[in-house]
Amino acid sequence: MSNAHAPAPTSRREQILKEAARLFAERGFHGVGVDEIGAAVGISGPGLYRHFAGKDAMLAELLVGISERLLEGGRMRVAEGGESPEAVLDALIDGHIDFALDDRPLITVHDRELDRLREADRKRVRQLQRQYVELWVAVVRQVHPGPSESQARAAVHAVFGLLNSTPHLGRPGALPGRTEMAELLHRLALGAFGAVAAVEPAEPVTAS
Repeated sequence: MSNAHAPAPTSRREQILKEAARLFAERGFHGVGVDEIGAAVGISGPGLYRHFAGKDAMLAELLVGISERLLEGGRMRVAEGGESPEAVLDALIDGHIDFALDDRPLITVHDRELDRLREADRKRVRQLQRQYVELWVAVVRQVHPGPSESQARAAVHAVFGLLNSTPHLGRPGALPGRTEMAELLHRLALGAFGAVAAVEPAEPVTAS
């Protein structure tokens, strides 16, 4: 994670969550003990219970928390607007790229461990994610009004898949620098949205 783009945690809870995400991503939720998470932040395992009820609570805060932050950040970028819808879309892409490059462990944890959440927490994550997707769909359709809503939504999901592929791109040293990688991902995302703009809307079905 780049220190220039990822401020140091400001609280012990944030330190615990950061290390929990890293360990869960590396070894899986059931492969990590409370004592290991505690050791990673320099406190005893039982001392973690002053901050969290247990690993389940950490996992819920990680996955619900990142979904809330992505939606809040997206809404802020839309509200701030820009010179054009294209500028707003650029801002949304940049915000998601920051997440994809700086919070790779959370992407892995989400993919592997979402089903381990309590039903209420899992539903909350899905609800937040749907709102985040629809936020993007509205902006994409302003930039590319030709495609249908379903086509725009499919493009947004595809771009998320592209950007969220960062945990699978190899060792950090084998990749371009952060700035170059961010620029590459941005161009790829714009290219994907440009491709859906070239799709002709389906002709309505008429009775013969």
